[in-house]
Amino acid sequence: MAMFMGLTAASSFAQVMVGGAPMYASKDIIDNAVNSKDHTTLVAAVKAAGLVDTLKGPGPFTVFAPTNAAFAALPAGTVDTLLKPENKGMLTGILTYHVVPGKWDAAAISKMIADGKGMASIKTVAGGTLVAKSSGGKITVTDEKGGVANVSIADVYQSNGVIHVVDKVLLPK
Repeated sequence: MAMFMGLTAASSFAQVMVGGAPMYASKDIIDNAVNSKDHTTLVAAVKAAGLVDTLKGPGPFTVFAPTNAAFAALPAGTVDTLLKPENKGMLTGILTYHVVPGKWDAAAISKMIADGKGMASIKTVAGGTLVAKSSGGKITVTDEKGGVANVSIADVYQSNGVIHVVDKVLLPK
């Protein structure tokens, strides 16, 4: 009976598709991200920065995951420059600016926004701050340079956290 109940609870999450691939709540952030056709640049960057083991760790982590299109919207040559070994520190800083300690799903972020009277300051692993707001039921995240990312797919649950797909690369000061 307990086994049956556990199975029912686990299967109650709707299967989320990201980049044409199913995301499994039983897999970690990396094991899911590598299957998304929309996140190949992010995965390459995470590998170049040496963050794979961290994001496969227990967490929990909340990751604002920029799409390939978000990386492509950066000035020409930016991604190639960041992926060079000599720029690993800068790349790591940008990537960890997209990671927040804890498991913050859309409901938790929305509550923080409501409690903050329309906005919530969120501390990143990199030590920077993101500002979350809600408009028309959609969450936006603003970086320290004033760039605004829209959460296009929220609540992609992982075994070690949650991913929110965003349409812009967030940049620290």
